[in-house]
Amino acid sequence: NFAEGKYLLFATRDGIIKKTALNEYNSARKTGLLSITLKCEDELIDVRLTDGNNDIIMVTKEGLSIRFKEEEVRAVGRTSMGVKGIALGKEDKVVGMEPIKEDNGYVLAITENGFGKRTELEEYRCQGRAGKGVLTYKITSKTGNIVGVKLVNDHDEVMLITDTGVIIRLNVDDISILGRNTQGVTLMRTSDGGKVINIAKVPNE
Repeated sequence: NFAEGKYLLFATRDGIIKKTALNEYNSARKTGLLSITLKCEDELIDVRLTDGNNDIIMVTKEGLSIRFKEEEVRAVGRTSMGVKGIALGKEDKVVGMEPIKEDNGYVLAITENGFGKRTELEEYRCQGRAGKGVLTYKITSKTGNIVGVKLVNDHDEVMLITDTGVIIRLNVDDISILGRNTQGVTLMRTSDGGKVINIAKVPNE
Protein backbone atom coordinates (compact mmCIF):
# COMPACT_ATOMS: atom_id res chain seq x y z
CA ASN A 1 0.00 0.00 0.00
CA PHE A 2 0.97 3.67 -0.14
CA ALA A 3 1.46 4.11 3.62
CA GLU A 4 2.58 7.33 5.27
CA GLY A 5 6.24 7.41 6.32
CA LYS A 6 7.49 5.41 3.33
CA TYR A 7 9.69 6.81 0.57
CA LEU A 8 11.08 5.93 -2.82
CA LEU A 9 14.81 6.58 -3.03
CA PHE A 10 16.26 7.11 -6.52
CA ALA A 11 19.90 6.98 -7.64
CA THR A 12 21.28 8.02 -11.03
CA ARG A 13 24.39 7.16 -13.02
CA ASP A 14 25.79 10.67 -12.45
CA GLY A 15 25.61 10.40 -8.66
CA ILE A 16 22.27 12.12 -8.00
CA ILE A 17 20.13 10.90 -5.09
CA LYS A 18 16.44 11.76 -4.66
CA LYS A 19 13.80 10.92 -2.05
CA THR A 20 10.06 11.27 -2.57
CA ALA A 21 7.16 10.24 -0.30
CA LEU A 22 5.62 7.00 -1.57
CA ASN A 23 2.07 8.36 -1.35
CA GLU A 24 2.86 10.85 -4.13
CA TYR A 25 2.66 7.87 -6.52
CA ASN A 26 -0.79 6.76 -5.37
CA SER A 27 -2.44 7.62 -8.66
CA ALA A 28 -3.38 5.37 -11.55
CA ARG A 29 -2.79 6.92 -14.98
CA LYS A 30 -2.69 5.09 -18.30
CA THR A 31 0.26 7.24 -19.34
CA GLY A 32 2.17 6.66 -16.07
CA LEU A 33 3.63 9.24 -13.68
CA LEU A 34 6.81 11.25 -14.00
CA SER A 35 8.97 10.04 -11.12
CA ILE A 36 12.20 12.04 -11.53
CA THR A 37 13.64 14.73 -13.79
CA LEU A 38 16.99 13.72 -15.29
CA LYS A 39 19.75 15.85 -16.71
CA CYS A 40 20.76 15.26 -20.31
CA GLU A 41 22.55 11.88 -20.69
CA ASP A 42 22.00 10.92 -17.03
CA GLU A 43 20.24 7.61 -16.34
CA LEU A 44 18.19 6.14 -13.49
CA ILE A 45 19.93 3.02 -12.16
CA ASP A 46 18.36 2.10 -8.81
CA VAL A 47 15.16 2.67 -6.85
CA ARG A 48 14.57 1.44 -3.28
CA LEU A 49 11.62 1.58 -0.87
CA THR A 50 12.72 3.02 2.49
CA ASP A 51 11.37 4.31 5.79
CA GLY A 52 13.61 7.39 5.75
CA ASN A 53 15.84 6.24 8.62
CA ASN A 54 18.58 4.25 6.88
CA ASP A 55 22.17 4.88 5.94
CA ILE A 56 22.75 4.93 2.18
CA ILE A 57 25.74 3.51 0.30
CA MET A 58 26.53 4.42 -3.31
CA VAL A 59 29.27 2.60 -5.27
CA THR A 60 30.97 3.62 -8.53
CA LYS A 61 32.38 1.58 -11.40
CA GLU A 62 35.93 2.74 -10.60
CA GLY A 63 35.77 1.31 -7.08
CA LEU A 64 34.77 4.24 -4.86
CA SER A 65 31.89 4.33 -2.40
CA ILE A 66 30.21 6.73 -0.01
CA ARG A 67 28.00 6.08 3.00
CA PHE A 68 25.79 8.81 4.43
CA LYS A 69 22.60 9.28 6.46
CA GLU A 70 19.37 9.13 4.48
CA GLU A 71 18.10 12.05 6.57
CA GLU A 72 20.60 14.25 4.68
CA VAL A 73 18.40 13.81 1.60
CA ARG A 74 15.33 16.04 1.96
CA ALA A 75 12.09 14.64 0.57
CA VAL A 76 11.01 16.45 -2.61
CA GLY A 77 8.22 16.16 -5.18
CA ARG A 78 7.89 13.63 -7.99
CA THR A 79 9.19 15.90 -10.75
CA SER A 80 12.23 17.17 -8.84
CA MET A 81 15.78 16.33 -9.86
CA GLY A 82 17.34 15.46 -6.49
CA VAL A 83 20.74 16.33 -5.00
CA LYS A 84 24.32 15.14 -5.34
CA GLY A 85 25.00 11.90 -3.48
CA ILE A 86 28.64 11.39 -4.47
CA ALA A 87 31.20 13.55 -6.27
CA LEU A 88 32.42 11.62 -9.31
CA GLY A 89 35.67 11.68 -11.26
CA LYS A 90 35.53 12.68 -14.92
CA GLU A 91 34.89 9.18 -16.33
CA ASP A 92 33.36 7.54 -13.24
CA LYS A 93 29.70 6.51 -12.90
CA VAL A 94 27.53 5.10 -10.11
CA VAL A 95 26.66 1.42 -10.54
CA GLY A 96 24.65 0.75 -7.40
CA MET A 97 22.86 2.18 -4.37
CA GLU A 98 21.63 0.30 -1.30
CA PRO A 99 19.90 1.34 1.97
CA ILE A 100 21.66 0.00 5.08
CA LYS A 101 19.41 -0.99 7.99
CA GLU A 102 22.07 -2.55 10.24
CA ASP A 103 25.82 -3.23 10.23
CA ASN A 104 25.77 -7.03 10.35
CA GLY A 105 26.09 -7.74 6.64
CA TYR A 106 28.49 -7.30 3.74
CA VAL A 107 28.92 -5.20 0.64
CA LEU A 108 29.22 -7.62 -2.29
CA ALA A 109 30.93 -6.10 -5.34
CA ILE A 110 31.24 -7.85 -8.72
CA THR A 111 33.39 -6.76 -11.67
CA GLU A 112 32.93 -7.14 -15.41
CA ASN A 113 35.67 -9.81 -15.66
CA GLY A 114 34.00 -12.05 -13.10
CA PHE A 115 35.92 -11.03 -9.97
CA GLY A 116 34.21 -10.28 -6.70
CA LYS A 117 34.44 -10.07 -2.94
CA ARG A 118 32.40 -9.18 0.09
CA THR A 119 33.55 -6.58 2.59
CA GLU A 120 32.17 -6.10 6.08
CA LEU A 121 29.84 -3.10 6.37
CA GLU A 122 31.63 -1.85 9.47
CA GLU A 123 34.59 -0.92 7.22
CA TYR A 124 32.45 1.83 5.71
CA ARG A 125 32.21 4.85 8.00
CA CYS A 126 29.51 7.48 7.58
CA GLN A 127 30.51 10.63 5.71
CA GLY A 128 28.65 13.72 4.62
CA ARG A 129 26.61 13.47 1.45
CA ALA A 130 28.26 14.67 -1.80
CA GLY A 131 31.83 13.75 -0.87
CA LYS A 132 34.29 11.79 -3.02
CA GLY A 133 33.94 8.67 -0.88
CA VAL A 134 36.48 5.99 -0.04
CA LEU A 135 38.08 3.11 -1.92
CA THR A 136 35.90 0.01 -1.88
CA TYR A 137 37.60 -2.06 -4.62
CA LYS A 138 41.10 -2.15 -6.09
CA ILE A 139 40.31 -1.95 -9.81
CA THR A 140 42.91 -3.39 -12.24
CA SER A 141 42.95 -4.34 -15.92
CA LYS A 142 42.58 -7.94 -14.73
CA THR A 143 39.37 -7.33 -12.78
CA GLY A 144 37.73 -4.70 -14.97
CA ASN A 145 35.30 -2.14 -13.55
CA ILE A 146 32.58 -2.86 -11.00
CA VAL A 147 29.23 -3.69 -12.61
CA GLY A 148 27.06 -4.31 -9.57
CA VAL A 149 26.82 -4.25 -5.78
CA LYS A 150 24.42 -5.80 -3.28
CA LEU A 151 24.10 -5.87 0.49
CA VAL A 152 24.14 -9.53 1.49
CA ASN A 153 24.41 -11.91 4.44
CA ASP A 154 25.80 -15.43 4.78
CA HIS A 155 22.50 -17.09 3.85
CA ASP A 156 21.89 -15.31 0.54
CA GLU A 157 22.68 -16.51 -2.97
CA VAL A 158 23.58 -14.36 -5.97
CA MET A 159 23.31 -14.79 -9.73
CA LEU A 160 25.76 -13.28 -12.21
CA ILE A 161 24.87 -12.88 -15.90
CA THR A 162 27.13 -12.03 -18.84
CA ASP A 163 26.40 -10.16 -22.06
CA THR A 164 26.69 -13.49 -23.90
CA GLY A 165 23.78 -14.94 -21.92
CA VAL A 166 25.64 -17.14 -19.41
CA ILE A 167 24.39 -17.28 -15.80
CA ILE A 168 26.03 -18.65 -12.67
CA ARG A 169 24.45 -19.02 -9.21
CA LEU A 170 26.64 -18.79 -6.10
CA ASN A 171 26.27 -19.10 -2.34
CA VAL A 172 27.35 -15.85 -0.69
CA ASP A 173 28.94 -17.88 2.10
CA ASP A 174 31.46 -19.23 -0.46
CA ILE A 175 32.65 -15.76 -1.52
CA SER A 176 35.80 -14.48 0.20
CA ILE A 177 35.57 -11.74 2.83
CA LEU A 178 38.26 -9.17 2.01
CA GLY A 179 39.11 -5.58 2.91
CA ARG A 180 38.19 -2.54 0.86
CA ASN A 181 41.64 -2.12 -0.76
CA THR A 182 41.74 -5.53 -2.48
CA GLN A 183 40.90 -6.83 -5.96
CA GLY A 184 38.78 -9.83 -5.01
CA VAL A 185 38.86 -13.36 -6.38
CA THR A 186 37.55 -15.07 -9.52
CA LEU A 187 33.88 -15.98 -9.17
CA MET A 188 33.00 -16.56 -12.82
CA ARG A 189 35.30 -17.37 -15.71
CA THR A 190 34.41 -15.49 -18.89
CA SER A 191 36.41 -17.60 -21.35
CA ASP A 192 33.87 -17.01 -24.15
CA GLY A 193 34.85 -13.35 -24.28
CA GLY A 194 31.74 -12.20 -22.44
CA LYS A 195 31.58 -9.61 -19.69
CA VAL A 196 29.50 -9.74 -16.53
CA ILE A 197 26.82 -7.06 -16.90
CA ASN A 198 24.64 -7.48 -13.82
CA ILE A 199 24.03 -9.36 -10.59
CA ALA A 200 20.89 -10.29 -8.65
CA LYS A 201 20.44 -11.37 -5.05
CA VAL A 202 18.43 -14.54 -4.46
CA PRO A 203 16.89 -14.38 -0.96
CA ASN A 204 17.27 -17.45 1.21
CA GLU A 205 14.15 -19.61 1.18
